[in-house]
Amino acid sequence: MIRIWLTLIVLLISYCAIAQTTFHGWLSSNNTFKINGKFSLHLDVQARSGDQLNHLNSFIFRPGFNWHFKKNMIATIGYGYIHNRRTVGNVSGYAPEHRIWEQLIINHNLTFVPVQHRFRLEQRFIGNHRLVNNEFSNNGNRFANRLRYLNRSMIPFNGSKPFTRGMFGVLQNEIFLNLGNKSGVNGKFFDQNRLYLAMGYRFSSKFDIDAGYVNQYISGANKTISNGHILQVATYLRL
Repeated sequence: MIRIWLTLIVLLISYCAIAQTTFHGWLSSNNTFKINGKFSLHLDVQARSGDQLNHLNSFIFRPGFNWHFKKNMIATIGYGYIHNRRTVGNVSGYAPEHRIWEQLIINHNLTFVPVQHRFRLEQRFIGNHRLVNNEFSNNGNRFANRLRYLNRSMIPFNGSKPFTRGMFGVLQNEIFLNLGNKSGVNGKFFDQNRLYLAMGYRFSSKFDIDAGYVNQYISGANKTISNGHILQVATYLRL
């Protein structure tokens, strides 16, 4: 596990030298609302800035329905609305993306460290955009499938188990892979990778907040590469 993390970090640092570099800010609110012992509602809402924090680049609204079928496993099905800013020539506008998504979360402990594995499959309906009479216009959608795998480790600084209150560190990585017909996205199997390093505080069993650095490496169409440096603040509410 340690070797895998070190390899990812080294690869990302080497990519920084050849990639287009951008700077962003992300705000993320992650919420779970319990219905009963087996079912709950999921809702995450995010706002993401453009390069140099100059405008709202993306707004994400993503509800879902959770089934807690085992003590450490959660299956979810949901819908996502993503409001993305796009530019054609010198004209900018917002092109929506709609997603249907399914995921499986597996939680376990490595000594006193909670570890989470998240597998998510997305069916994406990506808005097409173009200029019509020099005005930004949306014109239908293109379809794409994507698989995401996230690994998140939360490290309690006080070493307590179970961890109910106090400072913690976060080591997280998520890889994105395109499946099936890739012509509607970057034309490649590999889409992007996000590495997240953060510190946070658990106020109670119901609420956490963390803040840190995200490195977003994106493989674009042809040979284009983007390396995003992102400051993220995220909250986690469990009711």
